Amino acid sequence: MSHIASRLSAVKPSASMAVSQAAKDLAATGVDVIDLGLGEPDFPAPAHITEAAFAAARKERMLYTASLGTVDLRKAIVAKFRTENGLDYAIDEIAVANGAKQIIFNALMATVEAGDEAILPAPYFVSYPEMVKLFGGVPVMPACPAENGFHLTPEVLEAALTEKTRWLFLNMPGNPSGAVYTEMQLKALGAVLAKYPKVMILSDEIYEHILFDGRKFVSFGAACPELRDRSLIVNGMSKAYAMTGWRVGYAAGPKDLIKAMATIQSQSCTSVSAPAQIAAKAALEGPQDCVAEFRTAFERRRDLVVEGITKINALSLDPPEGAFYAYIGCAALIGAKTAAGQTLEDDVAVAKYLLDEGHVAAVPGTAYGLSPFFRISTATSEEVLSEAVKRIGAAIAKLEF
Repeated sequence: MSHIASRLSAVKPSASMAVSQAAKDLAATGVDVIDLGLGEPDFPAPAHITEAAFAAARKERMLYTASLGTVDLRKAIVAKFRTENGLDYAIDEIAVANGAKQIIFNALMATVEAGDEAILPAPYFVSYPEMVKLFGGVPVMPACPAENGFHLTPEVLEAALTEKTRWLFLNMPGNPSGAVYTEMQLKALGAVLAKYPKVMILSDEIYEHILFDGRKFVSFGAACPELRDRSLIVNGMSKAYAMTGWRVGYAAGPKDLIKAMATIQSQSCTSVSAPAQIAAKAALEGPQDCVAEFRTAFERRRDLVVEGITKINALSLDPPEGAFYAYIGCAALIGAKTAAGQTLEDDVAVAKYLLDEGHVAAVPGTAYGLSPFFRISTATSEEVLSEAVKRIGAAIAKLEF
């Protein structure tokens, strides 16, 4: 039997991947399952992006690239930050990795010592605490409830900060909540952080372009330029360009941190695949019409889900401000009984019931650190979402309150 390192004992597999696998297992038995567990756009990557990679692969040898990414791609990223976010970075302050998750993984490996704390405002992306724990860090997860718009407030931040705090994570628009921070809100957080010079800020901005109701995106780096030397701005190609499987993430940050991340990457995966980097460059430098088209479709889907869910009395959902998820409150379902006499004791039981009875796969709020909720992805067609909402309503109607 293999010896498994003890550090893995505290780390759980991805909850969203687990839900998706449960949906696949049920579907394999012949059940018609709607899987809303994973956040993955259903659009194909735009043709000019894929063609750029194919054309290069047909005429060039695809060799190893620099660990941090090709010069051409990093130049394109520098231009993106300058043009879209008003941020000026040099090429040696840019890192490219196999998705935004690897960027975060490398940053934590480079900085976290045993016992260091990372503040993860809840609800948070499922992988954040597990990555922190993998390196001996301690996740600190202050609740940011729906009545506060799922936002971290300066008061809650101040209460969570200690001498052991190494990182604050921000995710905007947020997964799973869709919460977006205004420039004023970010500046208020920055004023607190200014008093704690050892704390670094990781701003995960991968849903940057998926904003609703005319909102304008403000990067943490633009709102708090005085914290530039301890801010890591994380982004990637997966969401805005429907390039999840291409696995290209990137970041801008302090030169010493980027250098340390490069060392880690050079001794692990070496680099991102060359064709994927060519595709990413084409995405950043090519026509941006697709980004706006995707955003419009995601907003239309958001509206459809909000309208449907708010008609189900036992559920609550304020319109998400961005991203492509619905984080649905289900407090009224806790304690309800199924037709089989089982009591729904928490949101894990609610999600299981929706899968078993409604054949809709959703992720329980427990996975995101804030209950009782469940998350569904709205990154699929209106027809599928309409059917999913209908099934959720029908399943809930069968409960005894």
